[in-house]
Amino acid sequence: MAIEERTFGSMLEFLETCRRTIRYRHLSYHTEKSYLDWIERFVRHFKRVKPQDMESEHAREFLTYLANERAVTAPTQNIAFSAILFLFRHVLEKELDTQNVVRARQSRHLPVVLTKDECRSLLAHLTGPRHLLVALLYGAGLRLSEGIRLRIKDVDLAQGTLTVRGGKGDKDRVTMLPQNLTGPLRAHLEVRRHLWEQSQLAEPVPVYLPPALERKYPKAPYRWEWQFVFSSRDAAPDPLDGRLKWHHAKPDAVQRAVKIAAQRAGIAKNVSPHVLRHSFATHLLEAGYDVRVVQDLLGHEHISTTQIYLHVMNRPGLSVRSPLDD
Repeated sequence: MAIEERTFGSMLEFLETCRRTIRYRHLSYHTEKSYLDWIERFVRHFKRVKPQDMESEHAREFLTYLANERAVTAPTQNIAFSAILFLFRHVLEKELDTQNVVRARQSRHLPVVLTKDECRSLLAHLTGPRHLLVALLYGAGLRLSEGIRLRIKDVDLAQGTLTVRGGKGDKDRVTMLPQNLTGPLRAHLEVRRHLWEQSQLAEPVPVYLPPALERKYPKAPYRWEWQFVFSSRDAAPDPLDGRLKWHHAKPDAVQRAVKIAAQRAGIAKNVSPHVLRHSFATHLLEAGYDVRVVQDLLGHEHISTTQIYLHVMNRPGLSVRSPLDD
């Protein structure tokens, strides 16, 4: 039956069709949740239109509504657009024409950056594995998602490097492992390995791997080198197949810990884990490192993305003296 002739008995049936299509194309679980959320919002926005009857004009109207009436940011509108594009191309099998869509205004906010003293104070209010993880976010310039997804095999203590797999844009890169963290990280891994080996003796439980990798390396989920550096406390069912697996630490728990640590440190800024990455880049530039070196460490595709940190340095470009200081 052609897709145009298909009817969906309910919203749940329609979303389940979308879910199966997403999984068939091996998109990440995070992308799956995001796409399904936006697809449902899009369809429910037009209460009297059946999903199979959606056309480009509906997409244009919804995306323009997000920009004009909801005043969403450009990145948010882009995510909604990607979800709707997937719906049209792979579920409805229709062409999507989005000409004349009102685009959300690009924000031009300078990133929040901590001083070195504020970074030290923040870390002083964290303990255990969370202290180590947040220290890596700052010391290696990692995104939170990159930090919690680090696997044992991606840590080279001898060379002092970290390999970030599948970063933004699904790109790999190598960044530094701060020398001050080599000892604490080695001790952390020794404890992790002991606990993991004890748990595997009781009942072998695999670690989560993307489905394509698990098919390629079926024994990898039970091997030490594939375990997460910062693991979840307990194994939990995989939402994709329902099997009990080890997962990485939860990002929202790390975000809460950083917020609480910033409050206890008396830092009067909007602090999140990503602020540590901003601070890493800014402090390297302040120390005189070339912007292209910092670009490579951060994994930025365009140097213009890295250059934003030049505007938040203590001495950004011209050494201008305030008339009040004369």
